[in-house]
Amino acid sequence: MKRHISVYLLFALLFSLVGCKKETERTTIWGETLDVGVAAVDDIQFSDIQLNGEMIVLTISGPDTYFDYHGRDAGTQFLACEKFAKHVGVSLRVELCKDTAEVLNRLRNREGDVAVLQLVKSSVLCQDFKDDILFCGMAKSDSSQWAVSTGNKSLADTLNGWYDAKILAEVESEMKRMNTSPYVTRHVYSPMQDSEHGIISSYDAYFKQYASVAGFDWRLLAAQCYQESAFDVRAVSWAGAQGLMQIMPSTASHLGMSSGDVWNAERNIEAATRYIKELSAQFRDIESSAERKKFVLASYNGGYNHIRDAMALTRKYGGNAKSWSDVRKYVLLLSDSKYYTDEVVKYGYMRGSETAGYVDSIISRWNSYKNKVAGGPVGSTDSSIPRPAKKPHRFKL
Repeated sequence: MKRHISVYLLFALLFSLVGCKKETERTTIWGETLDVGVAAVDDIQFSDIQLNGEMIVLTISGPDTYFDYHGRDAGTQFLACEKFAKHVGVSLRVELCKDTAEVLNRLRNREGDVAVLQLVKSSVLCQDFKDDILFCGMAKSDSSQWAVSTGNKSLADTLNGWYDAKILAEVESEMKRMNTSPYVTRHVYSPMQDSEHGIISSYDAYFKQYASVAGFDWRLLAAQCYQESAFDVRAVSWAGAQGLMQIMPSTASHLGMSSGDVWNAERNIEAATRYIKELSAQFRDIESSAERKKFVLASYNGGYNHIRDAMALTRKYGGNAKSWSDVRKYVLLLSDSKYYTDEVVKYGYMRGSETAGYVDSIISRWNSYKNKVAGGPVGSTDSSIPRPAKKPHRFKL
């Protein structure tokens, strides 16, 4: 009886192995054929990353590798890393390095799991590290590579087993949407609801009520709101910003807003003015109130750290770091590798043209509002929130 049971179990085991057979060979993007039978996610050699629950990616800032876009991590290679991390069930942490040599040195010293770098495989630097790194995973071109340390072959095999051309197509499509689609999905309303009676929007009373918190003219706050959402209370951006003043979820949490608050017009505007107040305090070193407002607007859009980087570049190259017109030049240049890799720059690449245009548009619209609408005392609430008899005018697209 025991012999029959043993034979049965043997056949059952063989059947299960045949039934669960996985692809054992795959051609990598480097044209190499390798055995991926040990490349499953549950490979015991790969368990450290899963046990830690985190994968550390070493990279440098750049439009293809990694950058901050309106508070959202972006970059073709980063998005692919994010997909792989989700695939293996871990979180992703990005460690920015100053240059490729630092990336490779830190990878060799086991300070990260995966390196995403801009390096030609046949380059001298690559040859210097040939005994320390394994190229793997996804590459957009011959000058953009992924690598792991030679002691982490199971991770390399897992990356190669996971990658296929569809993944690259997906992340490139996502980046293309970010680059070509409107930043905010919204209805487009007229910049002024009723110019004859000096009504900018349905939310003017809120702008007047909370402008003093921001230290802004209420019409400037209205001009910023139009730039953010075109007065659409349900606007949502590609990066996840929400509501009238396009508040990011992380900012909402910092400001103590609930998930429902962002869709409430008053709560959204009030929270935005508190955030503007915080940014203004961070620019106390700019004595001119008029100049400070431009720096605050730029930070609201492009991020405080990027604006400080532009100020550092301005100082380095002999400009006035407290003059927006001088700093604006370097905000634009932060999309040029000569400048975003400069030693004084701490936060790398940014799409500065959007931030420069953001400030320009708001200041221009504010000047237009000032010519058409009376200012009144900051913080006044001369009426309850108006409920317009008809919907705001829409532009025909």
